[in-house]
Amino acid sequence: MSGKRPGHHTTGRVPTMSLAISFAAYGEPEQLSLTELTAPQPGPGQVQLKVRAAGVNPLDWKLRAGYLTGFMPLELPHVPGLEAAGTVTAVGPGVTRWSVGDEVFGSVPAAYAEYAVTGEELLAAKPADLSWEQAGALHMAAETSFRTLAELGVAKGDTLLIHGAAGSVGAVAVQFAVAAGARVIGTASPANHDYLRELGAEPVAYGEGVFERVRALAPEGVHAVLDAAGGYLAGSVELTGGTERVIAIVDAQEAAGAGVRFSGTDPATWRTAEGLAKVLELHAAGTFVLPVRTVLPLAEAAEAHRLSAQGHGRGRIVLTV
Repeated sequence: MSGKRPGHHTTGRVPTMSLAISFAAYGEPEQLSLTELTAPQPGPGQVQLKVRAAGVNPLDWKLRAGYLTGFMPLELPHVPGLEAAGTVTAVGPGVTRWSVGDEVFGSVPAAYAEYAVTGEELLAAKPADLSWEQAGALHMAAETSFRTLAELGVAKGDTLLIHGAAGSVGAVAVQFAVAAGARVIGTASPANHDYLRELGAEPVAYGEGVFERVRALAPEGVHAVLDAAGGYLAGSVELTGGTERVIAIVDAQEAAGAGVRFSGTDPATWRTAEGLAKVLELHAAGTFVLPVRTVLPLAEAAEAHRLSAQGHGRGRIVLTV
């Protein structure tokens, strides 16, 4: 995906062309190519953004690889990306929340592009002291965390176990649950245990014997489990004594086999506004943490997908435009 970067064209002040990453067939990261496309224009209730940063999520490369065609079929060619931060460049009819020049972040489909369009209600104002890279990588983790904790009914006094607590979703879920007054136990590799303690969780090592270690830490039991890692559902059901308060977000087949809820494939259930509001609340209080580990230019989206698929490393992967 190398090549000379063409300049975008505009009519007046509204761009008509946009550089974008797209893929025309399911497959390996090499399917991603940098092309110039017609810039999407905002319809009623929508805004157009000049994207500054777009988060890279596991869902992005799973969709590209064709793993989720049964859940989320795509119309090809497809521009990936689910979240971004940028500056409003145009507003559609009826938009009242935003004006041209506003700095915003949130749920943005087809975000691997210079310009993207989204609903005005799916965005929040970017605080001046929040970096573009952090803001561009916030929505998916914030929304998933808010939604799953709500579905689990996590409340003050509960003990919540989060598998994969040092990952993007896990770390935000830890912070949301701690803010709600819950006790949080998080599984992670030993290298991430100090990080989890900083977030307010009690760390437990992954691997064989993990549930014995959890029981030793919480002999009174665990009320709810969020599996953001995969591979722990059967033991989690046994630990909680049922399937009602166990949720998976990684492996739908494993969830079906364990009889637990798999959350997140239906955007109609997403809780974008609440998730972003909670992030802003914690950020304003000075307590919110979201590490960014890798920042790459848009043209290197294939490398970003390779890094994401490896599943190692703490913090978000972000594309800048």
